[in-house]
Amino acid sequence: MTMLQRDMTTIIPVAQLSNEELLAEIKLLAARERSATATLVASLAELDERRLYLGEGYSSLFTYCTQALHLSEHAAYGRIEAARAARRFGVILELLADGALTLTTICLLAPHLTTENHAKVLESARHKSKRAVEHLVAALRPQPAMPSSVRKLPGARASEVPGTRPQAAESVRLGPGPEAAPERVPAPSKRGAVVAPIAPAQYKVQVTVSAETYEKLRRAQDLLRHTIPDGDPAVIFDRALTLLLTNLEKTKLAAVTRPQAPRAPARRSRHVPAAIRREVWKRDGRQCAFVRANGRCKERGFLEFHHVIPYALDGPTTAENLQLRCRAHNAYASEQCFGSMWVRERSEGDAWAAALGPDRAERSVRKANPEGHPARMRHSAVHFRS
Repeated sequence: MTMLQRDMTTIIPVAQLSNEELLAEIKLLAARERSATATLVASLAELDERRLYLGEGYSSLFTYCTQALHLSEHAAYGRIEAARAARRFGVILELLADGALTLTTICLLAPHLTTENHAKVLESARHKSKRAVEHLVAALRPQPAMPSSVRKLPGARASEVPGTRPQAAESVRLGPGPEAAPERVPAPSKRGAVVAPIAPAQYKVQVTVSAETYEKLRRAQDLLRHTIPDGDPAVIFDRALTLLLTNLEKTKLAAVTRPQAPRAPARRSRHVPAAIRREVWKRDGRQCAFVRANGRCKERGFLEFHHVIPYALDGPTTAENLQLRCRAHNAYASEQCFGSMWVRERSEGDAWAAALGPDRAERSVRKANPEGHPARMRHSAVHFRS
């Protein structure tokens, strides 16, 4: 879309807006959307109070929202929950219009709000993410610790397995008695892992693992019976993560108990020495160091070592010239410096080098291009994937 309609009358050519104008326009539209949502929620609260949906031929407010207003079920649920919470505590509408609360956070908090705590709880949830609000809810209503358990999921039926055919009805029962009939169980649903707080310092973790992973767990339980007699998976999980983190920090960050004295590099190289990796990682606090107009980027995943003065422009591989950057802001800096064509060519070269192997790729490029094409021979950042 290259056109934007405002107030149902004015058409704005979006493609002709400058960067600053587009950012300002988007902020304005987001504010208007929040205001419109708050007004709709307030109107739904009044409509629910008067039960006007009955006269319109709908049995419930939810049916009215989905069938008359054509809202999705998820959108209808969120707005109805917010409307009923706003009827109890009117300040919710102000926070929703201001952007301090979202429909998602209101739905999470609504069951736990009381006359005594609503002001404090709503203030604590201002501009908080869903995950942060889940922690707040866990502190308001802590749940008992979940007992450790390992169980086998039901298997899929033959008719649901590709390449198989269901048996005929007369061939199911092979002999007298109900035990001859195979048990018909539903196929396991493909749900993602669950990590949810249940108390201020406790979490529920639920995952589905393969038979090989389960066998590794059983072997670990057997080997740890002397120290973990009950074989609690939660304790084994904690120990395994501790060892994994130690190995990852040693591999990626050169985190060792007895670091060696840094040695002067023999020649200019993209390689980041261990001492510099440790210094940059500690200085930047395990977080992307890109500073935007309204604060620092908060990303902690997909971090890479970024040359402030690009390596392709003879930037040194020193702690002063290196920063932690998330992958997106690292690529953004390269694009700002070299252009999008260079970034695309570089990413294609990285994929090619990964498939060929670093040594063979380097020799192949130097043989084909003795002068050293900058998009192939020089990079503006040194990566480590996390």
